[in-house]
Amino acid sequence: MKKGDTVQASEKAYKVAEEIVKALAEKFNTLEYQQEGKWYAYTLGNVAYELSKTLGDWLNKGWVTAYYLHVWGFHEGKLKDIEGYVKTVKEMYEKAKKILTES
Repeated sequence: MKKGDTVQASEKAYKVAEEIVKALAEKFNTLEYQQEGKWYAYTLGNVAYELSKTLGDWLNKGWVTAYYLHVWGFHEGKLKDIEGYVKTVKEMYEKAKKILTES
């Protein structure tokens, strides 16, 4: 994968994880969701960590991985092989999708 592709893929994976955390925050009506303010990385991290206590470690692992991609893959452009990281975010997506589509 070319450097530009890696940079863009890193940011897209991060954006997917960000939207997952926001959607789960809404579904579970977390305090952060109720406050309806701007979402910051630390706020998203707090939500992912707190919800992972009941939903499973996959959520926190997915968030941490996505944030790593955001910093080192997108902003710093230092990552060359991101396949494993992207796979973790895809797994996060699949598990969240099941939860979010339940009635």
